[in-house]
Amino acid sequence: MAKQNKDSRCSFCNSPKQETLMLIEGMDAYICDKCVTQANVLLAQELGGKKGKAFDDSFTLLKPAEIKAHIDQYVIGQDDAKKVLSVAVYNHYKRLSQKIDKDEVEIEKSNIMLVGETGTGKTLLAKTIAKILHVPFCIVDATVLTEAGYVGEDVESILTRLLQAADYDVASAERGIVYIDEVDKVARKSDNPSITRDVSGEGVQQALLKILEGTVVNVPPQGGRKHPDQKMIPVNTNNILFICGGAFDGIERKIANRLRTQAVGYKVKKDEVDLDLKNLYKYITPQDLKAFGLIPELIGRVPVLTHLNPLDIQALRNILTEPKNSLMRQYTKLFEYEDVKLVFDDDVLDFIVNKAMEYKLGARGLRSICEAIMLDAMYDTPSDDTVKELHITLDYAIEKFEKADFKKLKAA
Repeated sequence: MAKQNKDSRCSFCNSPKQETLMLIEGMDAYICDKCVTQANVLLAQELGGKKGKAFDDSFTLLKPAEIKAHIDQYVIGQDDAKKVLSVAVYNHYKRLSQKIDKDEVEIEKSNIMLVGETGTGKTLLAKTIAKILHVPFCIVDATVLTEAGYVGEDVESILTRLLQAADYDVASAERGIVYIDEVDKVARKSDNPSITRDVSGEGVQQALLKILEGTVVNVPPQGGRKHPDQKMIPVNTNNILFICGGAFDGIERKIANRLRTQAVGYKVKKDEVDLDLKNLYKYITPQDLKAFGLIPELIGRVPVLTHLNPLDIQALRNILTEPKNSLMRQYTKLFEYEDVKLVFDDDVLDFIVNKAMEYKLGARGLRSICEAIMLDAMYDTPSDDTVKELHITLDYAIEKFEKADFKKLKAA
């Protein structure tokens, strides 16, 4: 076996030992960590094309109702969005298992747009679906994307995440599902085409077009700019389902303006004027997305549009206690590790829900308020072996909440 010294170099890329994290010795040669990583990618690419082209015969296709029933265990309400996602995932499986004949109709994929206020469960829906999928699934954040050549990540990095989720099995990645979060952050600044370069807005939307519709993209397996010498992996996006989600803060004004314009005059029927002003998201159309700043080409490639309803008091109350991973069960589990039984009074739960509605933080606000109430208990209990049961009363909750000084967060 060759002995290393300060002059030892990688036998593949000729990098000196000082420039590598590790130099592995062989009989008469060395290999550095970078070449090992690159060789692993090439091996995965080669093997990936030879396996997994179709589903295993033992695979059981879940019906839309079964998919929704699974989501119901973790997500409260949002039945419309659940049905849309369940049908989309079911149809995605069906078109993946479809055997194309000469005269058979080819099913096209239907990418989805989820629109809803912050804290209503868009990302939670995507994460919950990931638990029952038998295809690679990844969640990417659109806020870090920029047009090619500028500071930030290229759009192709979306497929890099999917390749990583598929363990670099290209054939498996090509039938995966991608959730693009915060897609509203790449909207252009006005409804009119930009006369200057909008590298993190309209430029990103234009770069997304080819990926959403379906094409062969050369994907950098380790990310685009930090490893310029890496070999690109071609990935066909024709069978990849894309789910886009965003809060679209302010789009209610676009919807309200459109509805008010249509409601002027005496020819409008009475039932057409009866609008739910507290939930204008239910009236959203592709026209509103265009007015918000999405380009028509992108809207056309995401044909399925659905909304998430704002959470009311009853929904927030159910979120606290009903889901498998509800906040109350999480805190109870945390204190079980300390052999302490945790008990909440019902009026404490009502207090938490009312404050979450007051500060308009959605489901995320529940966690913030609970943390403020439970902080001192979680700090003191592990050090006190005499405590076997902790009873959270309304007076205790109010005292700890006021101590946290949440008034500065109060919505205007």
